[in-house]
This record gives sequence, structure tokens and C-alpha cells, in this order.
Amino acid sequence: MADPLDAWEDNVGGSVTLRGRRWSFFVDRECILCTVCSEAAPENFRMSVDEDHDVCFRQPRSEAELEACLEARDGCPVEAIGDAGP
Repeated sequence: MADPLDAWEDNVGGSVTLRGRRWSFFVDRECILCTVCSEAAPENFRMSVDEDHDVCFRQPRSEAELEACLEARDGCPVEAIGDAGP
């Protein structure tokens, strides 16, 4: 499970409320740069500027983006994506 205390600093902050719940996606330091998240949710995840990890660069703005972020979270092979960030 992703640890918000171990999240990369270059994740976007903030949160969004969808489906009556607060969501705040982030990628932690377990990321292996496999690109699962950026393929599943390209509107929300991408490679970092340093090109050594992925980050959440935008919180979801719609139900469709939320679904994509959840797919990215669930598909992460090292569980580096969390949804209740700092």
C-alpha cells in the first residue's frame, strides 16, 4: 500500500471530492517507472522531470478521470499509487 509520508515531492497537491469521498492521488518512492499509471490515466499521471519515477500531476476532474486513476492504482505492480495523499 502506498505511503503518503513517502510520496514524491513533485506530486501535485490538493484533493477532489467525487462520489461523496475525498480523493488525493499520489505516487510514492516505491515507483519503478513501469508506466502503468501513465498509460491508464494519461490525464493525471506522467513521468517526472528527472525521468526516474512517475507522479500524479493533476487530480481527477471527472468521473471518467477518477475511474482511470483507480485503474492506475489497482494496476500498479508495486502498489506505489495512493488515493488519500497528504
